[in-house]
Amino acid sequence: MTDHRRDYAFTATTLKQRTHDEAMYSGALSFCRRAFARDLKGVDVAVMGVPLDTTVTNRPGTRFGPRAVRAASTQLAWSRAWPSAFDPFERLAVADWGDVAFDPGRPGETPAIIEAAISSVLDEAKAALAIGGDHFITYPALRAAAKKHGGPLALVQFDAHTDTWKDEGDRVEHGTMFWRAVREGLIDPAHSVQIGIRTTNDDPLGITVIDAIRCHRSSPEEIAAEALRVVGGRPAYLTFDIDALDPSCAPGTGTPVCGGLFSWQALAMLRALKGLNLVGMDVVEVSPPYDHAEITALAGATVALEMLCLYAVRP
Repeated sequence: MTDHRRDYAFTATTLKQRTHDEAMYSGALSFCRRAFARDLKGVDVAVMGVPLDTTVTNRPGTRFGPRAVRAASTQLAWSRAWPSAFDPFERLAVADWGDVAFDPGRPGETPAIIEAAISSVLDEAKAALAIGGDHFITYPALRAAAKKHGGPLALVQFDAHTDTWKDEGDRVEHGTMFWRAVREGLIDPAHSVQIGIRTTNDDPLGITVIDAIRCHRSSPEEIAAEALRVVGGRPAYLTFDIDALDPSCAPGTGTPVCGGLFSWQALAMLRALKGLNLVGMDVVEVSPPYDHAEITALAGATVALEMLCLYAVRP
């Protein structure tokens, strides 16, 4: 008898179930057709959306990012992630936890809510893959990850901006959170690296900066090797701001900057980071209202999938 209810986001009997035999353009919009789950016992990585865009300094719209990335990811689920020699969903138990809920009318409460949600996920799952949302979400995610693994963590950041500008008081902004993270001891600047930077910040706080010009003059493997040397095997958090990519590859973002990484470069760098001791990861700043033909959302989904491949081969 033909099965007319093959929507694995709801009907999967195991978190490692293959989904290659269902239509990728229909059904629930879970990440890569993974099962939705709030019971995370036995889960290796929980994918969770954080639909925030109230801390942006330019164009908003990233609150729609998690939905767009999930939608774009469905077409990536029909076969093994190329050019990986393995399917990460056969090695890892991955579930889609859904989105963090918070009141946008109470922005001061948002950081603690995001941190608490990710901490609750990490009480059961080994790691979280957060999909933003603007880049501020990495700050509460770092607090949750550092709490679980004992900070400070190494930070590997793909970005056009350092996001280490000095701030004051309890402001919530997506350009200052790594300044706060260094001050709070969440990340160790001596073992952190920022890749693809192409905006001016005269005080890198001791973080190694590999700017976009150097990226273009070096091979992806050379850039990754330098990042691995800086991190040195320490527990690492990997964050990818989609504006690390050139606007020709990712127009749908809040603060696009010309001269960025091309998709093939960024993906090659991620693959060459094999051996990174990943304990947390996120993809942020996809803003669908400024996207065209979903190419930014697709880039975000592909980056997220590469992160899962990296997590599957961590030491």
